[in-house]
Amino acid sequence: MSGLDLARDAAPLVAIRDLAVRFNGVPALRGVDLHVARGEAVGLVGESGSGKSVTWLAALGLLPGSAAISGSVTLEGTQLLGAPAEILDRTRGGRVAMIFQDPASALNPVLTIGRQIGEALALHRGLSGRENAAEARRLLELVGIPDAGRRLSAYPHEFSGGQNQRVMIAMALAGGPDLLVADEPTTALDATIQSQILNLIGEIRRETGMALVLISHDLGVVAETCDRIAVMYAGRIVEEAPADQLFLAPRHPYTRGLIGALPPIEGARRRLVAIPGTVPDPRAMPPGCAFAPRCTQAHAACDRIAPALEIIGPGRRVACLAETAGRGSAPTEVAAE
Repeated sequence: MSGLDLARDAAPLVAIRDLAVRFNGVPALRGVDLHVARGEAVGLVGESGSGKSVTWLAALGLLPGSAAISGSVTLEGTQLLGAPAEILDRTRGGRVAMIFQDPASALNPVLTIGRQIGEALALHRGLSGRENAAEARRLLELVGIPDAGRRLSAYPHEFSGGQNQRVMIAMALAGGPDLLVADEPTTALDATIQSQILNLIGEIRRETGMALVLISHDLGVVAETCDRIAVMYAGRIVEEAPADQLFLAPRHPYTRGLIGALPPIEGARRRLVAIPGTVPDPRAMPPGCAFAPRCTQAHAACDRIAPALEIIGPGRRVACLAETAGRGSAPTEVAAE
């Protein structure tokens, strides 16, 4: 059974339904539906501005007050959107932890690493004194920081970029989360360190059984890390499938374009094919399918009909009129945003 089947058949750990976000009236998310099951790894990919990070910042209540958010985000049945501060405080860093692509800006430069990990342990697990220090050291050892006992008294500037990312992972693990959301965690790292960080996250998942959401623009990263991949474009998920099936037979023209732009590692060299055009301005979203102006397979209906994200096979969903014609509910005509 695929990861997507498991996410649908079992009660999900996190269920996001019809999540929409607007900033000053401008749509950033336009109805995102995504489930994450316990223990599975889900990749979220797409170009910059597609809504990958905003989805999870909105889900965890981390967007500014000016953001207008609607929809539903539940953690094992508990509603997070609009939840009281005490529920969100227990959830963030406790049940759900998030790490970001730039650890240098996420860590406090004037506090030692031990102090910062210790604060997370005190907040989420109530540890203090020697117990707190011992657990902070164990977490640093778990993420592969050498001489962990001594490095607890060091400051972020005394660590390399890869080591600071390991520190961020240690802080994320301090609360014993059920879900780790990793937002471009390897973007600022070289290829060797990137591989080490991904291997580390994989090892921790196997040891702890936590679920993972990996946000990335790098298809290669999610291919080797995730069970299931959701492709986002212009604030919506346009395709979702088990990772192996997505790369073997992508169904959405945008997904095919992303994969077609990847250089082959083996076999004959070929000319890379870029996706024509640019991502639409969210202030002037085209009517119908948002990808239609860039799609080489678009037809007249694509300019006026917004395709729903529909099931097209076991463990697969896609939002494309060519793929869903004659299946499920009929798409509806929409006006421009």
